[in-house]
Amino acid sequence: MDQYLEFSGISKSYPGVKALSEISFRAEGGKVLALLGENGAGKSTLLKIMSGDQRADEGAVSLNGETVILSSPAQAIKAGISVIYQERQLIPSMSVMENIFLGAPPVKHGLIDYKRLRADTQEIIDKFKLPIDPETPVMFLSIAYQQMVEIMKAYRRNSTVIAFDEPTAPLTDTEITILFDLIRQLKAEGKIVVYVSHRMKEIFEVTDEIVVLKDGQFVTRLVTSETNEQALISAMVGRDIGDTYANLSRNEKYGDTLLEVSGLTTSAITDVSFSLRRGEVLGFAGLVGSGRTEVMRAIFGADVVTAGEIKLDGETVSFSSPRDAIDKGIALCPEDRKEQGLVLYRSIEDNVCMPVLSKLKKGPFLDTKALEKTTRNAVDRYDIKTPTVDKIVAELSGGNQQKVILGRWTNDKMDTKILILDEPTKGIDVGTKAEIYQMVCDLAKQGLGVIFISSELTEVINVADRIFVMHDGRIMGNMTREEATEENVLALAMAE
Repeated sequence: MDQYLEFSGISKSYPGVKALSEISFRAEGGKVLALLGENGAGKSTLLKIMSGDQRADEGAVSLNGETVILSSPAQAIKAGISVIYQERQLIPSMSVMENIFLGAPPVKHGLIDYKRLRADTQEIIDKFKLPIDPETPVMFLSIAYQQMVEIMKAYRRNSTVIAFDEPTAPLTDTEITILFDLIRQLKAEGKIVVYVSHRMKEIFEVTDEIVVLKDGQFVTRLVTSETNEQALISAMVGRDIGDTYANLSRNEKYGDTLLEVSGLTTSAITDVSFSLRRGEVLGFAGLVGSGRTEVMRAIFGADVVTAGEIKLDGETVSFSSPRDAIDKGIALCPEDRKEQGLVLYRSIEDNVCMPVLSKLKKGPFLDTKALEKTTRNAVDRYDIKTPTVDKIVAELSGGNQQKVILGRWTNDKMDTKILILDEPTKGIDVGTKAEIYQMVCDLAKQGLGVIFISSELTEVINVADRIFVMHDGRIMGNMTREEATEENVLALAMAE
C-alpha cells in the first residue's frame, strides 16, 4: 500500500490573522505535490505545523492513517517528517559531516566514530555530486552549498516525508539539476514529497499534483500535466492578471546622468564600467556568482574598492561604509533580505524608520507620533498586509517583508536618489511580483535611478530599460530591452 500524509481540518490563528482555515488534503507517496499560493496564503504556516515548529489550533495530521503528534521538531523528525526551509538551520562553526549527522552520529566504544562519520558523509556527498570536503566548517561554504547541506541532512534521516520550501532560490542551474534528480529518486522510492516554489517552470518540471491555497483556505487540487501557468495564476490570485509585463506603466523620459562607474575593481570584480540616468531602470543579469551583487556592494560602500572611480551627480565619491552611501542618497535592498536587509525580530516601525531616526526626534527624544506616521505612510504606499505597525517583521510573508525594505528606503524622510534592488522578487508569488514590477516603474517615474538585479532572465529583460550582462566579475555586454532576448543574454552570461 502506498504511503500518504493527510491534513484534516487544519486551522491556525495568530493575533489579528487567520493563517489557516480548515485545510484538508492528502499528499501521496511516489508523487511530488506542489503547494502553491501567494505570500500570506498559509504555505509557511502549514510547513511549520508539519515540522513541529507550530501547533495547529484545530485539526489533525496523519501519516498512513495514524495521527501523528507534532509538538516539536524532534517529534516530527522521529515521525519521519523533514522540512527544509529557505532559512538554513545549520551550526556554522561545525563541519559539514557534523551538521549532516547532527543528533545521530555513528558511535564506537561510546565515542563518535569520526572515521565512519567522514566516510558516511562522503558517500552522501558523492551521491549529490558536490565538491565539498566533509570536514569543512559550514560557515566557509557558499549559501548555495549550505542549502545543499540542509538537503543532505534531510536525506540522511531517510524520512518518509520530505518538504522543500523554495529550495532552488540560492542554487545554480547545475545544482538545481542535481536537486531535481534527487527528488525524482525520492519519488521512485515511494517517498512523500511536498514542494513549495514560486517558480512556475519548476512546478511543471518536477511536480505531479498541485494544491493551491489562498488567504489560508484550500482553493483547488490540480494534476500538473492537465493545467497551465495562466490557470494556476488565476487560482492563486483569484483573478486574471493578464500579461504582467505588457501592462506595466513605464517611465518614458530619462534625465541626466546620475551615476557613472568607471573601471571599478575589487577582489571579486574587474574593470566594471556603466552609467545610470535619472528615471532609468538598469538591469543586471548573469549566472549565480557572476559578480552582480559584488558590484552593488562596492558601490554601496560594503566592499573595499581597489581601483576605479564612482561619480554621483558628476562628483567623484568614495564610500568607506554603507552609512556614507546612504547619506549620499544610495539605498540597497540586498539579495538575502532576512540576514542582511531586515532586523527580523523588531517591528515594522523599527525597520522602516531605522535609517532616519535622527530626523524623527522631538528634542532629545524620538517623536513617537512622527515614527508612526512615517511607518503608516510606507505601509499604505506599498499595501503591506499587517494589522499594526508594531507587528514583528519575522511574522510577515516574504512579499510583505520585501515591501518593508522598499518602505524603508523610500519613506517620506529619506532622500534616495538611487535604489539598488538585488533579487527583489526571490521567494515572492506572482501577484506580488507584478506589484513590485509596477513599484519599480513608479519609482523611476519619480526620478529615481533604479538598478534591478535578477537571476530570472525573463524578469530582468522585461522590467529593465537597459540590461548589462556579467560573467566572472566582468561586464560582457549590454543591450536595450527591445534588443534583449533570453538567448542573447544567456550567450553573454556564459561566454568565456
